[in-house]
Amino acid sequence: MMDIGAKTLFGPQIEIMDSTLRDGEQTSGVSFLPHEKLIIARSLLHDVNVDRIEVASARVSEGEREAVTRICNYAQREGYIDRIEVLGFVDGKLSIDWIKGCGCRVINLLVKGSLKHCQHQLHKSPEEHLADILHSLDYAEQQGLRVNIYLEDWSSGMKDSPEYVYQMMDRLKDTPIQRFMLPDTLGIMNPLQCVEYVRKMHRRYPDKRFDFHAHNDYDLAVSNTLAAVLSGCQGVHVTVNGLGERCGNAPLASVQAILKDHFHAKTSINESKLNQISRLVEGYSGIAISANQPIVGSNVFTQVAGVHADGDNKDKLYSNDLVPSRFGRKREYALGKNSGKANIEMNLEELGLELTPEQTRRVTRRITELGDRKEMVTQDDLPYIIADVLKHNTPVERVKLLSYMVSTSYGLKPIASLKVEINGEEYTADATGDGQYDAFVKALRKVYKENLNRTFPRLANYTVTIPPGGHTDALVQTIITWQCDGGRVIRTHGLDADQTEAAIKATFKMLNIVEDEEEKLREGGSIHAPQQSKEQI
Repeated sequence: MMDIGAKTLFGPQIEIMDSTLRDGEQTSGVSFLPHEKLIIARSLLHDVNVDRIEVASARVSEGEREAVTRICNYAQREGYIDRIEVLGFVDGKLSIDWIKGCGCRVINLLVKGSLKHCQHQLHKSPEEHLADILHSLDYAEQQGLRVNIYLEDWSSGMKDSPEYVYQMMDRLKDTPIQRFMLPDTLGIMNPLQCVEYVRKMHRRYPDKRFDFHAHNDYDLAVSNTLAAVLSGCQGVHVTVNGLGERCGNAPLASVQAILKDHFHAKTSINESKLNQISRLVEGYSGIAISANQPIVGSNVFTQVAGVHADGDNKDKLYSNDLVPSRFGRKREYALGKNSGKANIEMNLEELGLELTPEQTRRVTRRITELGDRKEMVTQDDLPYIIADVLKHNTPVERVKLLSYMVSTSYGLKPIASLKVEINGEEYTADATGDGQYDAFVKALRKVYKENLNRTFPRLANYTVTIPPGGHTDALVQTIITWQCDGGRVIRTHGLDADQTEAAIKATFKMLNIVEDEEEKLREGGSIHAPQQSKEQI
């Protein structure tokens, strides 16, 4: 381990500055309303407990002024005002007056950190730019503002014009600047370059406090942030969910987890609130979190393979330090074609349900069948699957669907072809209908009328729902009410990923009930009285 790394591991706490409300708002299509900025700021400060937040850029708009003023008023009341920062520019008195007028006490002054930016954007020499910076610093001090400095495009400066960077630092190091903030503005660095450049700054100016600000253009924002900490930076900049211009910034949750787990660094972050702030920002920004986003993605604490659930059940063999409860979440075991018996058992245990080995096998087989058509079944669906598979199966299946096909096309009525077995005899039929299920039922009616000379029960009511409590569209529940001869009413339901398939299952449950009753009559038994409703739900 590098010496500078050891100092970080056992040295002072690493500061986390969140820039979601400033740099994160530069994400394409993202614009927070003033009250949304206030709510996010409150959560970051009070719940997540980041050390500092950068809430805006000066002079952007009246809406931005309102947002900053609201945040500063709140922070003043709660004792957080010294943790609020606003980006300002070297523009004489304008940015400083704007920031002070909002009630903020800290300006993050944006200066040029590369010779190219200084000469080609400002059209000034380094000396002229330094003179303007010093003027802004003097005025900020007069107004009672504390100053941090952003060396914009610092990474390019260290790569292409290091002497310019050192010229700036040599002139500014003896001013009251509190932090020198080193941005990889264009996201061009790799971790080895980051180590090299930060170490040079740290060795040349050992008594100065450095922050690092990463961009993710090469998907290296987190790696570069950690390299900067390992090389002497005492503060890092992040955004919630990695929001930011182009490819974004270093995500707060990922940086926190790696700093703590891999480098044992101390931070102030309340990890249990990271998922909460992630969802809050997701909602206000409109930028969806990727399902596999580390720490906060919807899938990252979900085990899909059954062998993983089996290992966790035996000795947490597939768990690591990223324990979901640490981040206000819980581990889930996906139900699908890859889940296996162990996943089913883990979900049953959590729901407080007990099944026999044979029942578990049958439920597992049913979930596997569903998984072939749907990627995942949720735990909320499980009780309905159990009921569908176990509770309502008739002891003897007298009516079986052997095969069927339904088709539909634009401008033509749907067609259904089917083969069924009724009391050991096979029958086939075709029919058209107003819909796929209607065509299927008409084909069945034809079998009962032409081959069996029997009346097919009349469909009295048909409803389709997602099972109560279900949070996905993995399953559809179809409930059908049938009117039989003699006024008997039978209500059956089917559960499947496909609506037509669910209705067909409900239909065959009804037919088996009818055949079971017919068999009892033939044997001299009795059935329920007329008008009595028989349910299979």
